[in-house]
Amino acid sequence: MATTETTGTTTTSAAEDARYRATSFWHDSAPGALTQRAPLPGDTQADIAIVGAGFTGLWTAYYLTELDPSLRIVIIERDIAGFGASGRNGGWCYGGLPGSRARFVKDHGHDAVMRYERTCFETVDVIGAALEKEGIDAHFHKGGWSTLAMTQVGLQHAQHAVEAHHAFGHTDADYRLLSAEETRQRTAVPGALGTVFCPHAARIHPARLARGLADVVERRGVGIYEGTTVTRIEQGRVLTDRGTVHAEIVIRATEGFTPELKGEKRRLMPFASCMVATEPLPQSVWDEIGWDGREVLSDGRRLFIYSQRTADDRIALGGRGHPYIFGSRLETRFHDLPVHERLQGVIAKLFPAAADARITHTWGGVLGIPRDFQSSVGLDRRTGIGWAGGYVGDGVAVTNLAGRTLADLILQRDTDITTLPWVNHLSRKWEPEPARWIAANGSLKLLRIAEAQEETGTKTSRAGTFVDWLTGH
Repeated sequence: MATTETTGTTTTSAAEDARYRATSFWHDSAPGALTQRAPLPGDTQADIAIVGAGFTGLWTAYYLTELDPSLRIVIIERDIAGFGASGRNGGWCYGGLPGSRARFVKDHGHDAVMRYERTCFETVDVIGAALEKEGIDAHFHKGGWSTLAMTQVGLQHAQHAVEAHHAFGHTDADYRLLSAEETRQRTAVPGALGTVFCPHAARIHPARLARGLADVVERRGVGIYEGTTVTRIEQGRVLTDRGTVHAEIVIRATEGFTPELKGEKRRLMPFASCMVATEPLPQSVWDEIGWDGREVLSDGRRLFIYSQRTADDRIALGGRGHPYIFGSRLETRFHDLPVHERLQGVIAKLFPAAADARITHTWGGVLGIPRDFQSSVGLDRRTGIGWAGGYVGDGVAVTNLAGRTLADLILQRDTDITTLPWVNHLSRKWEPEPARWIAANGSLKLLRIAEAQEETGTKTSRAGTFVDWLTGH
């Protein structure tokens, strides 16, 4: 943590560093000073302007500089690189499909979607290789992903999920159902009836990844201007409070913050997900829990619990349940909310040995949800405006694929990834208020009802079936 000195500049820097470290455990434990780079110096000319210094924007700049180092690239960020979802998420670098398989198959056919899924799987290794190449220590560990079945309904869902994956063309090498005994051998969670295990996932420290990427692209000559608020994106230019960036290509990489841009209020619905982190746990606790494979872990809940064993042996666990705010208003500070208390209870239930562990950090972040729950990446050649997002919480890995895809689209390279089903997919806008508020918070209520009913039931509840239909699952 930065210390306060007597000079005004150092005092300001220390306060800024402390403010950003309070954003999340990931920010608090990131190396280096968390202070803003210089803002946009005024009207600026560039070849490519990227709005947002999160994973999407940074990976896009990274691959553009790989393919054409001569490009003049500018990234504009209101806060600091990794301030948004990129520095607040669960650290799941998971190669899953960011959207509904059924909907993509309906529009594009089986083979195209299988190619898409395989590319998502491969993306986890692409990220690992890039981190190794650039010397970014983001605590990358490819241990896979386990989804626990904690109820009879959950076990049925697990069985059906694996059957569906295998019917689609995957094998046990991609999705495998583990027995209760096999589950206990990996992680000792009381009452677990089984696990769906997928090897295509890694644990990461997300803020280290974002901050490391920013340093790499900056060394390559990319101009990262922080403390600069973008008000509007238009053909050929980005309007900010510090001046206008003129560029032939403009990329919107703002994810859950997109509704703050003029004219984009209904493009994506900003939805919060919250997290807690324990103090580092002693080896005696881990001897009881296990989790030696350090796979990322969920328990199949309707409100979606996700967790990891961090590099310094904490449990970092998150979940949904925080209400949507009327008018797509964004929150950037999430501390000691009711959902955090619920998450602490989940830790006690899943990991009794850690029930008394001190919670050192509570935080949250905003993700972007498109109207059809389908992520997309694309470039409108007519306007020169590109975009990627709507990841619905699955963006840690797929942002890399988005960055590679945008680089190819910008440079007009015909590659396998530029023909994947999500490329140039357009979701219709969300309904005006109060319809958004009713739909979002009504769905949350249904999820709570379904979760309670399925806790002791033997079949999927009607509430759960309805929400599955709404989201395309």
